[in-house]
Amino acid sequence: MKSISYLLLMFPLLLAVEHSVHAEDARRPNILLIFADDLGWNDLGYSGSDFVETPNLDRLASEGMNFTHAYAAAGNCAPSRACLLSGQYTPRHGVYAVASTDRGPKNAMRMDPIPNRTFLEAENVTVAEALKAAGYATGCFGKWHLGSNQQGTGPENQGFDRVLDKNYGGSGEQADPKGIFTLTRAACAFMEENRDRPFFAYVSHHAIHTGLQARPETLAYYKKKAEGREGVSPLYAACTADLDAGVGLLLEKLAELGLAKNTLVVFTSDNGSTPQSSSEPLRGDKGGYYEGGIREPFLARWPGKIEAGSKCATPVINIDLYPTLLAAAGTAPPKDKRLDGENLLPLFEQQGNLQREAIFWHFPGYLDRPVTRGRDPVFRTRPVSVIRKGDWKLHLYHEEWLLDGGRERMAENHAVELYNIAEDEGERNDLALTNTEKRDELLGELLVWIEKTPAPLPSEVNPKYKPGEGTSGAGGLRSRNRPPREAP
Repeated sequence: MKSISYLLLMFPLLLAVEHSVHAEDARRPNILLIFADDLGWNDLGYSGSDFVETPNLDRLASEGMNFTHAYAAAGNCAPSRACLLSGQYTPRHGVYAVASTDRGPKNAMRMDPIPNRTFLEAENVTVAEALKAAGYATGCFGKWHLGSNQQGTGPENQGFDRVLDKNYGGSGEQADPKGIFTLTRAACAFMEENRDRPFFAYVSHHAIHTGLQARPETLAYYKKKAEGREGVSPLYAACTADLDAGVGLLLEKLAELGLAKNTLVVFTSDNGSTPQSSSEPLRGDKGGYYEGGIREPFLARWPGKIEAGSKCATPVINIDLYPTLLAAAGTAPPKDKRLDGENLLPLFEQQGNLQREAIFWHFPGYLDRPVTRGRDPVFRTRPVSVIRKGDWKLHLYHEEWLLDGGRERMAENHAVELYNIAEDEGERNDLALTNTEKRDELLGELLVWIEKTPAPLPSEVNPKYKPGEGTSGAGGLRSRNRPPREAP
């Protein structure tokens, strides 16, 4: 009888405990999005670096999923961030470049570029606004690069409750010259303050964008490690290692708060590396649309949802994060919001494939300074649109297509390049003239996408253009020049 009485007395408490456990299990996940700046695809330990040590990112890869064909939706900082936060391809928001699409010697531009927008319009509902509307606490720690509060387009205007970015040019302090740890500590405090409600922490580092900076002790370590090696930058490695240390502090904080199991952690970068770090075997660098300019590290960890140590070779792109984060939060996209990305949860959970067949890029302007193994001796890129479908990738160059006869003269004007990324990830073997069936298939789909989006193409011939001075075409193809210095 005593046992029965005891159970009767304890029954309400047991129900309360069970309810609490189920409530915790059912709680919407926290989201931690860590966004690096100019980080090379292969500059991490888990991705093959034999010089840079990144134990925390290596751990994240071992505890989550490594996407081996992940992309930024643009080749440099501002447009990539606009794509991530809006969930849209560049033609929908009009942010194509940093500052201007008219960058480089005017006499070498055959066409007038499509004008650039330097901010994400306030009417464009961001992923932060969508999560905030769903009850998430939202914080932005670091680089914004898409407008200001004075314009009504700063992070506070675009859905973030807490914002810190006082270290844009580095803190100036030896203990934290790049601001990595200042931003990290602020993000940790934000997560602790909101431990009892779902939060979205967007940690958008300035590392490892130039000017490169690192803590003295980290730099000293890599200077010693570099002795006897050629072609390595101790400062680049040290800045990357400090970034990794910041990631470690964020992961430790989640564990300390007991939130690691119920937090989706995503790590990626905004674009490819600068020439200060080789992208080989990939072709090109930041600002271009060869693989080295847009292929990114991309890790996702969510215990119980994502298998530890798993890999995924399906091509994904940073516009996918908007629908993915909303799906993880169990909330629908905002009414009338057009999303170009696709929910990645089926890939996270290995429960299916994506519905789309292709992803796209569109850059209707000019970026100065050539890239490594680039196409052009003057520009990182000229106006171009790109499609990747399965293993295949096609580049369509607007100048040659629009001014030199288009489809009828592709063999002469080099308007189109075609690569099999599975067999030739370095984009060395252009198959446009030998695999005409695949070329025409991808070209047709790209042209349909351009028309339907719609993606604006340059239409006016540049009156200041002087033939022979930095022109594209056969004479300018595959320059091995490097930019003399890093460019935004």
